[in-house]
Amino acid sequence: MNDNNNDSEDIKLKWSFCPFCGEKLPTVKQLRFCTFCGLDLVYLQENKKLPPKFLDRKPTVESYSFPSYPDQIRLYDIDKISDEDILNTKDKKLWSIFASIGIPLASIIIMNIMAVIVMIFYLLFSPSIEDLMNSLTDPYFLIITSFSELILILLPYIIVRKYLRNPSTKNRFALLGFTTKGVNYGKEIIIGIIFSIIGILLVFAVSVFMEILLELIFGVEIITDIAESGSGIDAIFFTSDLLSLILLMITMILIVGTTEEILFRGFMQKGLVRRLGVKWGIFITAIVFTFIHLISIFLVYPIFSLSFVVVFFISFVPYIAISLLLGMLYHYRKENLIAVMVTHGLYDALTILLVFIIYNLGI
Repeated sequence: MNDNNNDSEDIKLKWSFCPFCGEKLPTVKQLRFCTFCGLDLVYLQENKKLPPKFLDRKPTVESYSFPSYPDQIRLYDIDKISDEDILNTKDKKLWSIFASIGIPLASIIIMNIMAVIVMIFYLLFSPSIEDLMNSLTDPYFLIITSFSELILILLPYIIVRKYLRNPSTKNRFALLGFTTKGVNYGKEIIIGIIFSIIGILLVFAVSVFMEILLELIFGVEIITDIAESGSGIDAIFFTSDLLSLILLMITMILIVGTTEEILFRGFMQKGLVRRLGVKWGIFITAIVFTFIHLISIFLVYPIFSLSFVVVFFISFVPYIAISLLLGMLYHYRKENLIAVMVTHGLYDALTILLVFIIYNLGI
């Protein structure tokens, strides 16, 4: 008896309601058995199964009777996460590897399908192809289409419902890491600002290194010609005014950084880390994140051509560097997304600002 009491004193039950009969548990110390059905709660929590012969015993409460088919009894939320444990899922396997990778990819596909539909609809009402192409380089068009990234959080929002005992919107985002619960909001923002600057410097350093390396391998003239051929981004910034610049930067911070981090770090990395470990979880997420952002290269340049190889490596290394930084920051911040979102969004915003200054001031 004393051993049982000591065991129950050391173990904190994770349920507010009995997972068998659904009755509310009294808030007392050293509670081991449900006061209504007699279930050994400590045994259930430690072994994740009912005590032997529990269903075969006679009910101790005259008014209580077991269902007719005890083998079909649903253990209420036994595998679901309680409100108290949402921020403590380190040792809990969540969604599968397939879901961790497949859901983000499906989200990207859905977003691009929606973008194509919008393009087709816009094309039907455009006077000419030339007007359509001009619209694609309009910064305001880019701002509007950036809102399509809100689609990226839809599937993760739906999927995490099945893992929560109380699947409220607040709890769903909390499981994905988007919460202020248990963190200093101001501190996370400051950390995000600092790491956004670190990200800018990191990407600049690896970009310079890769450009020097590729120039040594392929020659300065080739690198210059290929760089000058990518004039699409130039047109956007040449046609930008101060208002569009500010709106675009705000969009990067509030929409792009937020949605992409919920999808990739909050859902993909969190799921992969639970299944494959921290290193592989961070690395695979960074690889997927990078390749998704480089899809346009595969569409524009002939694969394995010299132009493709040069542009791919000039883009790949900086992207993988910032992706790994975001992944490690997410892990370092105990899987809270606030600092990571600020880093990602502000990094994008600062990059846009720097490019705008370079192109419009001729630096």
